[in-house]
Amino acid sequence: MMLDVIHSIALALAQVSGADAGTTAASRAVAAGAHVLAAAPAAAAAAGSLGIAHFVGQSDLIGKSLFVFLVLMSLASWYLILAKAFTHLRIRHRSRKFLAEFWAASSLEQVENEIATHGATEPFAHLASHAIHAQKHHARYGALKLEESGSTAAFVTRTIRKVIDEETARLENGLTVLASVGSTAPFVGLFGTVWGVYHALLSIGMADGVTINRIAGPVGEALVMTGLGLAVAIPAVLGYNAFVRINRVYLARLDAFAHDLFTFLTTGQQVDDGDHERRGPMISLASKRGA
Repeated sequence: MMLDVIHSIALALAQVSGADAGTTAASRAVAAGAHVLAAAPAAAAAAGSLGIAHFVGQSDLIGKSLFVFLVLMSLASWYLILAKAFTHLRIRHRSRKFLAEFWAASSLEQVENEIATHGATEPFAHLASHAIHAQKHHARYGALKLEESGSTAAFVTRTIRKVIDEETARLENGLTVLASVGSTAPFVGLFGTVWGVYHALLSIGMADGVTINRIAGPVGEALVMTGLGLAVAIPAVLGYNAFVRINRVYLARLDAFAHDLFTFLTTGQQVDDGDHERRGPMISLASKRGA
């Protein structure tokens, strides 16, 4: 409707002015503006037709499969990142609470009662529960089975080592997926780009004429896969590095607590250093793995 009105005004001005050069120039300007307005919606529609949706729509089965695979990789990595972040925050809060209660307890019986009441819901409580039970069981019944052979200290050491290995495996669960996504997603996106450019060049070669418009559109759309691969890989790599560092620090604290607990269970006394949070392990349990 608006374009018809502009055309009518331009024709009326041309008829009334006759040979007036200034009015003729004005009518030509108005007509040119009308043509620009008419071409603008077409250009906007052409620009809107480009993008990820347009590329996926015109790609073949392999291109669609690669796109779906990247989307699934992104969903899996973000699920692991959010789930493990929430788990680490929960474990950190519960660990601080348990350690404060453990070192404030007057005896191991009080610690056992606290664990029995609230449960072993984090690695420190899990380690303390198994170590205390192993020490009491071996002291009361001795070596009833082959796995219980040796002294009480050796049996407690094996129990602590087993619990630390279990907690390490639990903390590292899911990191393999993040590492795999971070290392493979860019290559999956690059393969999608190469495949898209290959089909774009085939279609251009079969066309009658070759212009920059025919080349820029399909090739630009194919490059979307490379960007998508990087968008999937970068969060996975950052999440993997962050969780590896968090696990390393947390396991170092668990190893230090294991040393203190072992010393207390075997000697009945705490270690001399009272700062249980900052001290590193005085005797690494890794050196006891040959026991």
